[in-house]
Parts: sequence; C-alpha cells; structure tokens
Amino acid sequence: MKSLLVVGADHLGNITEKLINSGFQEIIHLDGRKVNMVKREIPENIDIIFVMTDYINHNLAKVIKQRAKEQAKPIYFVKRSWSSIHKVVSTLEIATV
Repeated sequence: MKSLLVVGADHLGNITEKLINSGFQEIIHLDGRKVNMVKREIPENIDIIFVMTDYINHNLAKVIKQRAKEQAKPIYFVKRSWSSIHKVVSTLEIATV
C-alpha cells in the first residue's frame, strides 16, 4: 500500500482522484494555512510526501523537509498542477494490487 501526505494548497480538486488512479491508496492532505501545522508530525504510515511549493509558507516547508529526512521518507516539491505532480508520480514505483 502506498500512502501519500500532501502539504499545502487549500483544495486539491481533481488531483486527489488522479493520484488514486495512479496507485495511491491513502491520501492525507494538510492545507498548511494554520500556524500550528508546524507542530504536526508526519504520520508513521505515510510512504511519500508531496509539498505544494506555490501554496505553503517557507517555515512549514522547512519543518516538513527536516522531519521527512529524520524519518527517511521521500519528499518531493511540486507545483499544484497535475503536470508537475505527474512528472514525479511517473517516476515512482507504485504497486497497484
């Protein structure tokens, strides 16, 4: 099972559906708007992290990057567009069962 944490962007729109069709079975979205988001930990069951670079504050991006490194979780910085996300998703090996 591949689970994904998406940080940033108020709404994902049809990106969620496209990610599911790409093989992700669980998608957790944190909009990153509230100041206390910096205190949130990355859930243990998360396999991959996407950070929406055009919709996140610099401090939160820095904290998420550090936590991902500490937990040895792959992190990708993408724009909130399917073409940007798809470039990364197409390089990942996501087993669809």
